[in-house]
Amino acid sequence: MRAEKKYLITEVENHLRKSDYVILANFTGVSVADAADLRAKLAAEKAEYHVVKNSSLRVAAQALGLPDLEIALSGPTAVIVGGRNSPGIAKILKQFFKDKQKLEVKAGVLGKKLITAKQVEQLADMPSLDTLRAQLLGLLNQPAGMFVRIINAVPQGMVNVLQAKAKAGAAQA
Repeated sequence: MRAEKKYLITEVENHLRKSDYVILANFTGVSVADAADLRAKLAAEKAEYHVVKNSSLRVAAQALGLPDLEIALSGPTAVIVGGRNSPGIAKILKQFFKDKQKLEVKAGVLGKKLITAKQVEQLADMPSLDTLRAQLLGLLNQPAGMFVRIINAVPQGMVNVLQAKAKAGAAQA
């Protein structure tokens, strides 16, 4: 194998190692300015956008034990990797497509499993990691709040009875 090919394959392998997900996209019609805009948006989530050769991606994915990507390797391909918030990255891509009508998601790999473009879109519709954490904390706090209200109900009930008795006694006098 030529040194240039080895270098390209090694570069793609390094990109694929950056996260537990990879999103493959067709970037036909994406201008340099649009690509720079997308890169800037992805950088906020610590993700990267790279244009790669299909043959290099095929060999690198096979070397890393990723599923067969052959169904997504037609036409020009870009990979989106990096960061820990895969739903956030999918949201950025979905919004970019909606705004520019240029980038098309081909497929993705999530945890060594091939997912379709439709599943990547479903991933984009998931709540963010921060929202999920807040919902979990709300669920964990709910039983404690209920417990406090139950414990407080007995003395509060007694206070209410005594106040009612006092009002009744004052009304008779």
